[in-house]
Amino acid sequence: MIPTSLYIHIPWCVEKCPYCDFNSHAAREQLPESEYVNALIKDLENDLPLIWGRKIQSIFIGGGTPSLFSAKALEQLLQELHARLAFSPAIEITLEANPGTVEQQRFTDYRRLGINRLSLGVQSFQDDKLRLLGRIHDSQEAECAIETAKQAGFDNFNIDLMFGLPTQTLSDALHDLTRAISHQPTHLSWYQLTIEPNTHFAKFPPSLPLDDHIFEMQVKGQELLQSHGFAQYEISAYSQNQRQCLHNRNYWEFGDYLGIGAGAHSKITDPATGCILRRWKVKHPKLYLNANPFLAGEQSLKTEELPLEFMMNALRLYEKVPTTLFVERTGLPIVSIKKILDEAQCKDLLIWNEEYLETTVRGRLYLNDLLALFM
Repeated sequence: MIPTSLYIHIPWCVEKCPYCDFNSHAAREQLPESEYVNALIKDLENDLPLIWGRKIQSIFIGGGTPSLFSAKALEQLLQELHARLAFSPAIEITLEANPGTVEQQRFTDYRRLGINRLSLGVQSFQDDKLRLLGRIHDSQEAECAIETAKQAGFDNFNIDLMFGLPTQTLSDALHDLTRAISHQPTHLSWYQLTIEPNTHFAKFPPSLPLDDHIFEMQVKGQELLQSHGFAQYEISAYSQNQRQCLHNRNYWEFGDYLGIGAGAHSKITDPATGCILRRWKVKHPKLYLNANPFLAGEQSLKTEELPLEFMMNALRLYEKVPTTLFVERTGLPIVSIKKILDEAQCKDLLIWNEEYLETTVRGRLYLNDLLALFM
């Protein structure tokens, strides 16, 4: 049985950040918490036949800003999930939260409900950078939010940080990392700001540091993280004491996941046929609330698409990927891509043998070139 996770999308934010290309919408009025939770449960019930008999190993409540929802609304949601799904005994339940929406009692209540992991969208500990990014919190609120989470009983939490920000220097980037490390998170997501299509930054591009300066930030930052015991296990993910994000790791290992909520995506494997189905839900929250069924589209992956689909995820990992994982998750023999693997190895992008495959240092730097071989 392929590991299965649940993703729940809550699409509202206080404000839309200028770099964000996620399905998020500024909340202009009181949130329809009860109506949205009811829609989520109906959405789940429609999809339950796809995952009969499976245990859910992780739940990720993302957005948007899920911490805008009250503990009462999330309690109702989790109770309804418990009544319909089999949870793994060691289930990881993550909630995304922004420092600008933190209240001590709300975090305490979230922990009481069984949410056992937080992902805090800090992005920077410098006020001028936060203003440039359109964030609603300042550095003091970020520091307070982290300590509030710890006091509420969260001993497993992630801090999101960006580098390559407008006006950012190497010293600025290392300052942000140092501040994050001082709070002793179990996990850090540290990634480069990119200008995505259909965002405010795409329409009005900010002036970013030179590529050489951004590369120096990355190298020096990775050295700093390593010196403090953070092991890099994926392109932008670093963990202490093996506290990796189980939910995201399931994505990268080409596991299955069910997505409910506005614009949520699913990837489900039929255990009887091996067919892999991708599905996506109605995207706009107003349309989603009035929809049933909630499905906007679905597509069965073709056999020739599977190698690229697998590699786009697995090659993000900074460790050996067993060849048996490719066989188990795609249903294809490793010999079916031997020619491509050999070419990648000749170009020093990949190391592979009968037991495992692993990106080289060059392959990590030129991952898009490596993936292009599988197209």
